[in-house]
Amino acid sequence: MQKLSQLTRYSTFAGVVLLALLSLLAMLLWSGWFVVPFLVFAALSILGLYDIRQSSHSVLRNYPVLGHVRFLLESIRPEIRQYLLEDDQEEEPFSRDSRSLVYQRAKGQEDARPFGTKKRVYEGGYSWVTHSVQPTHIEDTDFRITIGNKDCAKPYSASIYNISAMSFGALSHNAISALNRGAAAGGFAHDTGEGGISRYHREANGDLIYEIGSGYFGCRTEDGRFSPEKFAEQAGRDQIKMIELKLSQGAKPGHGGMLPAAKITKEISEARGVPMGKDCVSPASHTAFSTPIGMMKFLGQLRDLSGGKPVGFKLCIGHKREFMCIVKAMLETGIIPDFIVVDGTEGGTGAAPLEFANHVGMPMVEGLTFVHNTLRGAGIRDQIKLGAAGKIISAFDIARALALGADWCNSARGFMFAIGCIQAQACHTNHCPVGVATQDPLRSRALDPDHKSKRVARFHRNTLDALGEMTAAAGLMHPTDFMPHHLMQRQSDRSMVQGNQVFPYLPNGFLVDPDAADHMGYKERWSRASAKTFNPPEYV
Repeated sequence: MQKLSQLTRYSTFAGVVLLALLSLLAMLLWSGWFVVPFLVFAALSILGLYDIRQSSHSVLRNYPVLGHVRFLLESIRPEIRQYLLEDDQEEEPFSRDSRSLVYQRAKGQEDARPFGTKKRVYEGGYSWVTHSVQPTHIEDTDFRITIGNKDCAKPYSASIYNISAMSFGALSHNAISALNRGAAAGGFAHDTGEGGISRYHREANGDLIYEIGSGYFGCRTEDGRFSPEKFAEQAGRDQIKMIELKLSQGAKPGHGGMLPAAKITKEISEARGVPMGKDCVSPASHTAFSTPIGMMKFLGQLRDLSGGKPVGFKLCIGHKREFMCIVKAMLETGIIPDFIVVDGTEGGTGAAPLEFANHVGMPMVEGLTFVHNTLRGAGIRDQIKLGAAGKIISAFDIARALALGADWCNSARGFMFAIGCIQAQACHTNHCPVGVATQDPLRSRALDPDHKSKRVARFHRNTLDALGEMTAAAGLMHPTDFMPHHLMQRQSDRSMVQGNQVFPYLPNGFLVDPDAADHMGYKERWSRASAKTFNPPEYV
């Protein structure tokens, strides 16, 4: 099957080589007029040989000669797209403008745009950052924060822009290798995803955030339960900087997963600690805990077993009351996680049922605002750092998330674009044309980890440089100084509001102060939350 797949991808190249040989034969046997087609097909054959050997373009490496049709269409795409196809701002799910920005920054190309904005600035939904008449000057754009509260023995100095969770198994070995090499070169973190720590995560020694999902991959017993001994062995490595417990993800919140036995390679089996020849199941819920208090005790156990490294959890907000149950458990147990990552439903590297992708989970903006204000209301926001994920690929995306309460941001698809993803949306088919999201060794061969890792580091650096320029334009000294009032948003064709009117910061401690006034119904929901159970009051 793999050989058939390779023949299919190389069929155009094989065709031009055959035509070159036939033209040569015809020229020698019949007529010199065949010199023209011979030269054409010989040139295409040489081009195909070059395509196979080069490492800059995964499409050309997998589709020699034929891949140039894509770049030809790309060169004339303004006319084709403007009159026949889609607009540059149309999102499916990322617009061409957004993808082009990542490609340019990853390649170190000019990313300035001429002739003004293409945004419809007088339509509802348009948003912008307010700037100052006294801009600042920022020389060092290596923006970092320290993650770890008083109970953390080994705080981590993290970049404010990191690689979000993507598992080995979902991504190819070359993709994982390129991402980790880029993270090592650029000095930022690489989230492992829930698929365990593979040899490709370890080879460049880039900083890792070890994500633990309901399958406990890399730290599980034979029957799929959590193994403290195996976790301690994994988490004790110097390369592991933080531990992230995954409750849910934006792509398919509340949904488990299954990797068919046919897709489990020896390397995936090694990384996940699962047997070959059996389906690998990730349950929808955890078996290590079932209550909010149990969850806090489990996080405390992870902190102890890791030697005091920062621990936290990731979720896409669903029932707001359930998150308040978790916060109440923090107060009751005194176990405060070092960080929380809020994933928006617009996140989506994992393949998901259409209903889940479109209609389950809270978008990042609303989820982040709710988490930030709930922690403020409980009086513990200063002890917990907040990460945000969900279509964050530009400096403005980062600035907006920081203004709404985040301390740092993660990106998955942004870094996928940096290593060559063309948004073919074939991630779940094992037929990714550029070798990013596939376990097919012939397709993944197209992705050169050494070359693509440089793009990863370059994209990160250039994005933070752009964020520094935006921060300075706003008259600030660090991106974490952004606040809601630095954002403006057009509500309709005629009205605009400041961000603090739409996403206000609520008062510190108002949820735990019986005399404090309620705000936006938070107290009413807080009264129905329990640290002892996730169930609603009527079922208790």
